[in-house]
Amino acid sequence: MEKTSDNSKRIRVGISHGDFNGISYEIIIKAIQDQRMLETCTVIIYGSSKIASYYKKLMNLDDINFNVIKKPEQAQPRHPNIINIVEEEVKIDIGCVTSIAGELAYKSLEMAMDDLLNEKIDILVTAPINKNNIQSEKFTFPGHTEYLASKCNKEDFLMLMVSHDFRIGVVTGHIPLADVPEHLSKELIFRKITILNESLKQDFGVIKPKIALLALNPHAGDEGLIGKEDQEVIKPAIAEAFSEGILAYGPYPSDGFFGSSDFHEFDGVLAMYHDQGMVPFKLLSFSEGVNYTAGLPVVRTSPAHGTAYDIAGKNEANPQAFRSALFQGCDIFNNRKQFKELRKNQLDTDKSQQENNNQ
Repeated sequence: MEKTSDNSKRIRVGISHGDFNGISYEIIIKAIQDQRMLETCTVIIYGSSKIASYYKKLMNLDDINFNVIKKPEQAQPRHPNIINIVEEEVKIDIGCVTSIAGELAYKSLEMAMDDLLNEKIDILVTAPINKNNIQSEKFTFPGHTEYLASKCNKEDFLMLMVSHDFRIGVVTGHIPLADVPEHLSKELIFRKITILNESLKQDFGVIKPKIALLALNPHAGDEGLIGKEDQEVIKPAIAEAFSEGILAYGPYPSDGFFGSSDFHEFDGVLAMYHDQGMVPFKLLSFSEGVNYTAGLPVVRTSPAHGTAYDIAGKNEANPQAFRSALFQGCDIFNNRKQFKELRKNQLDTDKSQQENNNQ
């Protein structure tokens, strides 16, 4: 991403602090040590300056100073800014699951998301949450993705894992494996293909995306001998997408697809269920993988890992995935702006040509 000296053009990046008993503050603080981050965007953390100070001292990183603000408009470029979502002291239990950590993870996320929807920030990067302690009357979702879609009033979305040119989405997300076949339908798969195709164009700058779909059953069902879903559900969805001008192919047995490195030939991949996509992605890209929610009107990214309670407080967490999430979010934001401008220019050109033809 290009650097800019014009503060008015800086991308305003909101960061929700996640579960503060995990590695969230460690990866946030380590990431903002990278001067490229502060030179290319304005960072606004929705969290606690007291919690940040605790982790700074724990990691002997006292040279980082946070600018405490009340609202995003007060953020200073080239400095890490923090909006206190809580003023009082908070008990920190490193590596433990606590209710207060869940409450503040939700409060941080809610405040940041509201500011994102009101265009007070440009993108949102979410630090890892614990999906259990964040549950409440206000948060009844299996994860970030479903919460974000609800806030945007979007029923169709796609959890997309990204690492450089490797992008893999999942048709069914956080549901039990036993429920996957009954959730799959030609209509659902077609909608996910469409979302991925549009995202590849507007978010990643791929002019004519080539998409692969993975089979549900071993050997793609062996012509119906090991399951009929590949023949009766997935193939018809691919055929419909192809008839709409989308370059969708498959279904491919996932073992051979990744074993032979065929995935390098495609701009995006659709897996049928969560682990079918997550296992190969994390094997190949765990240290720098990014979780992106495609299909929303806003840009949200996250590191493709969890709270890592087992290494919390030990100064061992690698900030690369968080750093990648931030830079990827900025790139997507810029790509979307460019895509909208190109589409507008094309519409203007088409309108002008039509007017000339009518004269």
